[in-house]
Amino acid sequence: MDLNADLGEGFGAWRLGDDDALLDVVTSANVACGFHAGDPSTMHRVCRAAVGRGVAIGAQVGYRDLAGFGRRRIDYEFGELRDDVLYQIGALEAFCRAAGDRVRYVKPHGALYNTAAVDRGQAEAVVAAVLAYDRALPVLCQPGSVLFEVAGAAGLTAVGEGFADRGYLPDGRLVPRSRPDALVHEPAAVVERVTRMAVDGEVVAVDGTVIAVPVRSICLHGDTPGAVELARAVRAGLPVPVRPFSRPDPGE
Repeated sequence: MDLNADLGEGFGAWRLGDDDALLDVVTSANVACGFHAGDPSTMHRVCRAAVGRGVAIGAQVGYRDLAGFGRRRIDYEFGELRDDVLYQIGALEAFCRAAGDRVRYVKPHGALYNTAAVDRGQAEAVVAAVLAYDRALPVLCQPGSVLFEVAGAAGLTAVGEGFADRGYLPDGRLVPRSRPDALVHEPAAVVERVTRMAVDGEVVAVDGTVIAVPVRSICLHGDTPGAVELARAVRAGLPVPVRPFSRPDPGE
């Protein structure tokens, strides 16, 4: 099982989360590419740190929305969204190469993630950008989402992602952040949820419904209180091997 986290989400003099501490825990780093968060120096620093720890780097692409942290939906024209996503992948690739590696996968952020999960037009724009850049790049997204379907139909590898500390609706979507049950805070409950996802491929929704979540990667949020300690508890409690989904198993 892979563990991923959104990293490099500071901007200029402002830092968000403890990137270095999380890089000691996760196996994949979703690095912000400058549109919803991040800047060139932050991208360079996080890429160097990730490569030094053997952590795979993914392009965390988002809307052009620094003020809203990419969490406000934007209605894009297809070509504009495709090109914005393509631009972000290319920008991060430069810093990956400077650090001695390359972009290993693509993951939408925030409102783009949630919109592409249900909106075919935006999903197709994200997929078009990945196809234009490198069709070998996997797309990390929710299993059963429109983006998962569109990516697979286009010949890309769609990798199912689960969320350690987010509530689920009965239909498999995430509980909106505006609701009080959007986040799961109790460490023991989070570890139990992650173990169930990894071993049984399922999670309990907020109404008690058990839903299937066939995932290969689990997201650990880095911008919530106690994020590092929670991430360490998850990794320590996982009963399965942990490695990047984007790299082949040495034993295969």
